[in-house]
Amino acid sequence: MIRTLALACICALLCACSKQAPESSNGDVAKRVVTFAPHLSEIMFAIGAGDRLVGVSSWSDYPREVLELPEVGDAFTVDQEQLALLDPDLLLVWESGMPAHTVDELRGRGYRVEAIRTRSLADVSAAMIRLGELTGQRATAEAAAEQYTVAFDRLSDQYRDAEPITVFFQISTRPLYTINREHFISEIISICGGRNVFDDLDEMAPSVSVEAVLDRDPEVMLAGANLGDDAFADWARWQRLAANRYGNQFLLSDETIGRPIPRLVIAGQAVCVALDQARRNRAAAQ
Repeated sequence: MIRTLALACICALLCACSKQAPESSNGDVAKRVVTFAPHLSEIMFAIGAGDRLVGVSSWSDYPREVLELPEVGDAFTVDQEQLALLDPDLLLVWESGMPAHTVDELRGRGYRVEAIRTRSLADVSAAMIRLGELTGQRATAEAAAEQYTVAFDRLSDQYRDAEPITVFFQISTRPLYTINREHFISEIISICGGRNVFDDLDEMAPSVSVEAVLDRDPEVMLAGANLGDDAFADWARWQRLAANRYGNQFLLSDETIGRPIPRLVIAGQAVCVALDQARRNRAAAQ
C-alpha cells in the first residue's frame, strides 16, 4: 500500500511537469543541453525539459527516452568529437562527480558549464529549480520540487515518533564502503527513524573495516540491489552481530536508492518499510 502511494505521488509529479512552452524569452535559456551524470538527465525529464537534451553520459537509463540519445562519455572521459557534433549551448555536470580539471577543460573549449550540487535531499529540489531556470521551465520545475518536498515531509511526519534503530548502509563489499551523515541515503534513514552508525565520519562515502562495523554493532544492515543476493554473505560468521541476531538484513530492490533524483521518494518508502520490519524482528527476538 505504501509503495502504491509513493508511485502515485511520483506519477503526479511527472504529470505536473509535462512539456510546456518555454516560460522565458531570455536569450540565455538553454535549448541544446548535454548532461554528464545519469541523475541530471532524469531531473531534466522530471521538470519537463527532456526535449532540450541532445546528449547524455554513460549509464543514463531513465526514462527510456534517454536511451535514444547520443552518449558523450562520462565524468572522467569526454568524447570531444561527439560533443562538438552535438553543438550544445549548456553542459550540466555533477559538482562532486566530475574532476575540476575536466570542468576547466570544457570551459576552456568555450562551453557553458553549470555544476549542479546533489549531496542532500534538499539539493535535489534545488537542482530541479535551477535546471528549470536554465531551461525556461521554472514553473514546472517548482511544481516538481514542491511535490518532492511535500512527499518527504509527509514521510517524516509519519515516522516522527518511530522507535529508534541503528543502521549500517553498505555501498560495496570489497572494499567495504558506507555513508556518513551528509549523504542523502543517511537522511532517508533518519527520516524513517533510523540512525546511521557511521554518521560521524568526515568523508561522504568512507571506507570502513569489518572490525569497525562489528564494534558499532548495527541492528539493521541495508544495501542496494546492485550488490546482489549475496551482499551480506560475509557477515554470516559474526552471529553475535545485532543485525544477525534479529535477522535484519535488507536488500533494497528499488534502484532509485543510489541516485539523487525525484524518485528518491520511492526509495524512502522502501527504507521505512524495511526499518518497520526490522523493529518487529527486534521485538520478536528480545
